[in-house]
Amino acid sequence: MQNINKRMVTQDENATATNTPQKRILISQARPESDKSPYFDLERKHKIELVFYPFIKIEGITPKEFRKQKIDLSKYTSIIFTSRNAIDHYFRMNEEMRRPIDQEIKYFCTTESVALYLQKFILYRKRKIFFGASANNKSLFDIIKKHRDGETFLYVCSENQQDSDIVGWLKTNNCDFNLAFMYRSVSNDVKALFENEKFDVICLFTPSGIRSLLDSFPDYKQNGTVLGTFGENTTKAVADAGLNIGIKAPVPLAPSMVTALDKYLAEEAKNKG
Repeated sequence: MQNINKRMVTQDENATATNTPQKRILISQARPESDKSPYFDLERKHKIELVFYPFIKIEGITPKEFRKQKIDLSKYTSIIFTSRNAIDHYFRMNEEMRRPIDQEIKYFCTTESVALYLQKFILYRKRKIFFGASANNKSLFDIIKKHRDGETFLYVCSENQQDSDIVGWLKTNNCDFNLAFMYRSVSNDVKALFENEKFDVICLFTPSGIRSLLDSFPDYKQNGTVLGTFGENTTKAVADAGLNIGIKAPVPLAPSMVTALDKYLAEEAKNKG
């Protein structure tokens, strides 16, 4: 919490009476490392204040825990990744188990940005890498369908956050697959974040994010706070919690949370004007 408070103080000191942020928006992720992040362009454009704080933390499953799943990594010809976390922990697990990566493995990723992250671990241009054209699962399914014959798929995911849509599709389409739990998400205590602060908008990116909020505040009430959700599973988790959703992404006109926020803020300013 200390890092967040210091950043807030710095912004307050630099603010002027005519440039005071009109809204405070909480992004439930770590602050972007680059100042060139589109989030900061959004902040300047709409004169808002963005606060970054991850609602969850990721813990790697140990090789000892993984062996209990009785999965032989060498038997799978295709790997499905839906996040950078999955990529990190897949290669970590292989390294810790001292298992070389087969250069003929095919990688199927939800988006190009996830696929490009593979460059951290492999020679990207020399590998068989496929990715969806958008953040929705249908795009990924279309690609897998073209390449599924003769493939054995390993879906790398969190033990408490696997995508039921992906699992359901793989079963329905008779794909030879298995789940590999290589990490888990754990709730961060966010009570202190809300002690003396009020947020106009809270953006959530995973079902674990809303679970973290409810772990800290079991009787959470929105009281006018707008909730933004990214992804079908997050949207469903927030709706299942009985909460109202005011911003959704990805959608055709808002493929990212940044564009969804931009659209929401622009429409609100237009209505006020």
